[in-house]
Amino acid sequence: MKIFTAEQIRKCDEFTISDEPVSSIQLMERAAQNCVDWIYENCKNHRNFTIFCGSGNNGGDGFAIAKMLYLKGFDVDVFVDPKAKYSNDANVNFKELKEVSGVLIKNFKDVESYRFDSRTVIIDALFGTGLSRELEGDYKQLVNDLNAKNNVRISIDVPSGLFTDVISDENSTIFKADYTLSFQFWKKSFLYPETGKYTGKVIILDINLSEEYISNTATPDFVIDDKIVESIFKPRNEFSHKGTYGKVTIAAGSYGKVGAAVLATKSALKTGAGLTFTLAPKCGYEVLQTSCPEAMFIQGGENYIDQFDIDETSVCGIGPGLGTVLETEKSLLKFLKQYPKPLLLDADALNIISKDEKNLKLIPKKSIITPHPKEFERLFGAIKNSFERIELARKKANELQIYIVLKDHHTQIITPEGNVFYNITGNSGLAKGGSGDILTGIITSFLAQGYSEENAAIFGVWFHGKAAEFAAEKYSKESMLPTDVINEFGNVFEELNKNVAIKL
Repeated sequence: MKIFTAEQIRKCDEFTISDEPVSSIQLMERAAQNCVDWIYENCKNHRNFTIFCGSGNNGGDGFAIAKMLYLKGFDVDVFVDPKAKYSNDANVNFKELKEVSGVLIKNFKDVESYRFDSRTVIIDALFGTGLSRELEGDYKQLVNDLNAKNNVRISIDVPSGLFTDVISDENSTIFKADYTLSFQFWKKSFLYPETGKYTGKVIILDINLSEEYISNTATPDFVIDDKIVESIFKPRNEFSHKGTYGKVTIAAGSYGKVGAAVLATKSALKTGAGLTFTLAPKCGYEVLQTSCPEAMFIQGGENYIDQFDIDETSVCGIGPGLGTVLETEKSLLKFLKQYPKPLLLDADALNIISKDEKNLKLIPKKSIITPHPKEFERLFGAIKNSFERIELARKKANELQIYIVLKDHHTQIITPEGNVFYNITGNSGLAKGGSGDILTGIITSFLAQGYSEENAAIFGVWFHGKAAEFAAEKYSKESMLPTDVINEFGNVFEELNKNVAIKL
């Protein structure tokens, strides 16, 4: 799914209105109806809705929603600024709403005396994507008052006070939603930790904006959705053999950190690599041969790896639990100087490289690196926020001609061309040691199976998150372990194969 800027979304609305054709007020009604359908399905235990409407088209959405909810039998109170000058479409819907005798229209200041009981839902339809400055004055006070309530809070399109495309000031007042019902597209600000924390659960509502405009309009930003994944996934050929699915070498582990090598190896095996080797120190031999009997062991040292003897016909993933002792550092840098093929570098491999900026040039072109935020800073320097981190990642991916997988709540894949793919699978249950080791095994395995570097990174990150969702359903986010995630790989493949088969 493409991510558009606020300006592109405005043009998409305009194109849809002129091309479909549909009037702007009809498009607003369509958007409102989608919201009401979702609310009706998901808020059946709530009877009273308080809808806070601004003067622009987001407020117009709110007026339409109020009327529709009332007609479905809910109690609805609407709050407005009595001095507001409404946009044309908002004014049309406001006039229609005033004709509905059962809906009470109140002033914003009436919030102070209003009784919000436990079954009251607060709906924010103040600003949407049209906001151009920080909230101030009465609007700031209103949003602060609403955020202090314990009621369920729903934002229409974008939480009020949140910018669509850029980071908000850390002291900004922003409506804190439990759910955001957003029209047609993910907004960029939903996908960053500093701003995404205001959206709650994001629900994308398809309001049938012009497919022609969407298809023909360029953007460097994308959300990884099922359509993208299903176009990448290659179902297994019945007449294939182990040679069809490539050879993987996981270079990982050191004394006390052999578990990282086990997790990466198991992940490579369970995602379908034809042959899997583990290059690890001798101290991990028994553990690896016992826990991963399907993988072949290559000794790379005694208590840490001091020789990277890797077959060039193999795709390698290097880093989990590797350690950063001097012998490992020297051997890895020597190996990188000689190894010409794309590979995956993670964890301690990145920490070794980060010791000297010159080492960055040793990373083979088209390789994939998978840093978490701190590792990224060690490699490329400090940044002020995650918005800046993405722009620096675009620059470095282009300079080095590599793929950067920025691990985060919404992990981002940055390509050498400057495109960014945001992942929306997964959950906070992955915030545990070992989760990154699993991702190393997954992506390396997909590389060995013939997926392009870009597709292996996109598919691997999505797959990792999807397995985590299955694991959380069984064990909870708190109790799930990285090994539980690995055990759900089969369920992810089963669902993928089923979905792809249905569409054939």
